[in-house]
Amino acid sequence: MHHGQDIVVETWAELQEALFNHSWDTSINRFRSAYVYRGTSSKLFDLGTSIMRIGPKYEELEPHLLRNFRKYAYSNYSPGDSIWNWLALAQHHGLPTRLLDWTYSPYVALHFATANLNQYEQDGCVWCVNYVKSSEHLPPTLRNTLKEEGSNVFTPEMLEPVAPSFKSLKSFQNEDYVVFLEPPSLDTRIVHQYALFSMMSDVKAELGKWLQQHEELYFRVIIPKELKWEVRDKLDQANITERVLMPGLSGLSQWLKRHYTHS
Repeated sequence: MHHGQDIVVETWAELQEALFNHSWDTSINRFRSAYVYRGTSSKLFDLGTSIMRIGPKYEELEPHLLRNFRKYAYSNYSPGDSIWNWLALAQHHGLPTRLLDWTYSPYVALHFATANLNQYEQDGCVWCVNYVKSSEHLPPTLRNTLKEEGSNVFTPEMLEPVAPSFKSLKSFQNEDYVVFLEPPSLDTRIVHQYALFSMMSDVKAELGKWLQQHEELYFRVIIPKELKWEVRDKLDQANITERVLMPGLSGLSQWLKRHYTHS
């Protein structure tokens, strides 16, 4: 069922169709999705960022948070001088930032929509955003950078020469825009989760509100709470679990705890 931008699925099969049926690319006659995905355990969650939740004046605190993160980070972390590398590293380790986590994998997104057993009374949700089309809203300078690289997303190395700071991002144009940024492979977690980040040009801009003004760029797949256990069990069978997505003992422990918890 379609409700505006929401597709409400009732079965595992409908869920597959909703997540994969937009991925045919006529230009190469292959299945290559132009979408990225973000799974949330409740359809009520918006796309607010972690920095928005630290309280008033958060926009003024952003540079200080990052400066201190760099200052106190161990010397063995040297992601280079680019602020975007540092921002990715900070996000990865839980510092409040303007970044949001996304993945190229619908199944990784489904994992995050069903990983939290405390939220099984809530309908889950996978946000699906056309990151290729979203780049049409970039300022010309950034659009050209992507074109020259033959890419649809930025890396810190690509972004740095044209936009070396938060200020420069905002200076290109008055209208807000979204940048999709591929993090460096900081560790296996980033790699296994097939991860990338979204970043708004203004720390105060909210991606969800921006998307509402550009409805052609996104849709949401709603996973009714009644379907969550089936999705969870099938993902576990397909080896889409904390053990794989969060390599290390804490991921292993999370997986075992959830695996042996009964509804």
